[in-house]
Amino acid sequence: MPADAGPSRLDGITLLSPLSAEERAAVARQCRWRRFHAGEQIIDHQGDSRDVVLVVEGRVRVLSHSPSGREISFDDIEAGGFLGEMAAIDGLPRSASAVALEEGTLIALLAPRPFQDLVSGHPDLAMAVMTRLCRVVRIATDRVMELSTLGANNRVHAELLRLAKRGRWEGRTAVIAPIPVHADIASRVSTARETVARVLSDLARDGLVERRADALVVRDLRRLEALVEDVRAGV
Repeated sequence: MPADAGPSRLDGITLLSPLSAEERAAVARQCRWRRFHAGEQIIDHQGDSRDVVLVVEGRVRVLSHSPSGREISFDDIEAGGFLGEMAAIDGLPRSASAVALEEGTLIALLAPRPFQDLVSGHPDLAMAVMTRLCRVVRIATDRVMELSTLGANNRVHAELLRLAKRGRWEGRTAVIAPIPVHADIASRVSTARETVARVLSDLARDGLVERRADALVVRDLRRLEALVEDVRAGV
């Protein structure tokens, strides 16, 4: 266990918020703790591990690769989040890989049996797991529909809207921080970085987005949402 890891470090894990401090301390003692370098793999697609990954510090990206080697990004998990619950529940191989995005990312790895005991013994915690799985299914369904029906420009709009809704809201404005990397957006919507750059440039020229030193600002969230929904409605 890293010297700065300990029971209180799990207080920020949203999944474990229904537990008492004593129960979280018991979970902490069951975990294996590791720090990862930026870019270091945490879990491997089709790998044998079944641990649930609790992101204590840093950020983690869930991704896979096409047969040609192109990276396909699914989601970024912030500190306080978790992943890997599907393999812990059904015992099947991993459906994706996960890598650390930040240097010194701190991870607590909880084995399947303790995780299953937590889920079966705490209805609120079980509901949190089901809520996350529902979110994963909904996002996957949306992306399948977008890939099947929308052009590349519109897929970029839809991904930007997803990021904006997860950002910090200031009235009709949404602040996305850190600034999304063009290649990351491209990998999520199956297009080229150049397409993402062109779309963002067009949106900036129209006054819908603004690039700041440390964030991308969507100046009118409702207008972006209408732009996405109008295209979907016309499909």
